[in-house]
Amino acid sequence: MNNSTLDLKNIKGVFFDMDGTILDSMWLWKAIDIEYLNRFGCEYPEGLQKEIAGMSFHQTANYFKERFKIEDDIEKMKDDWNEMAMDKYKHEVGLKKGVLDFLNMLKGKDIKMAIGTSNSVELTDAALDSTGIRDYFDVVLTGSEILKGKPDPYIYLECAKRTDLNPEDCVVFEDIVSGIKAGKSAGMRVIAVDDEFSMSEVNMKKSLADKYIYDFTEIYDCFDV
Repeated sequence: MNNSTLDLKNIKGVFFDMDGTILDSMWLWKAIDIEYLNRFGCEYPEGLQKEIAGMSFHQTANYFKERFKIEDDIEKMKDDWNEMAMDKYKHEVGLKKGVLDFLNMLKGKDIKMAIGTSNSVELTDAALDSTGIRDYFDVVLTGSEILKGKPDPYIYLECAKRTDLNPEDCVVFEDIVSGIKAGKSAGMRVIAVDDEFSMSEVNMKKSLADKYIYDFTEIYDCFDV
């Protein structure tokens, strides 16, 4: 990582992960996983969040089913998770510091924006609606629509394809290592975002990303604002 000023003046597309990047929401998934596993008499293993980071919603359900011997089918598992998380996404999850002003700046520059999240389409819709930011994005791609989760670059390459942009003209904002790897593998510049729930990987995030920020007020110089 070269944490000096990163020149993004000619960027045409900005792609965001959602949870932990623009939303302060990573806290809720550990709580949900603990509650869900308790239903089946399973203890929550430390390090689980790191193991499933970047997996698509479907991949995560498969992982849980195999590792914890869950008898419910995959669709039932995903429905249960959506139900458990929906109220929190509607009423308890907010934007991270500086996100809204940053989105407005990008919109003012006519820069295309996309969401590339491993989360489900239902929860993504709830989060974008409750925070009032849906209309900023030209493309929203969720874990319900992809088979290959991060660190596979597919989700960000697809964001570029759907916004009709070349990967080298795009930058990705991510909070986890697998997401940073996905963006870099897609041939894009990547800015790592600080988040409490990935602090154990902060050195790796800094080494992989082109820049590391603690909040979105720190990035304007890169866009010559």
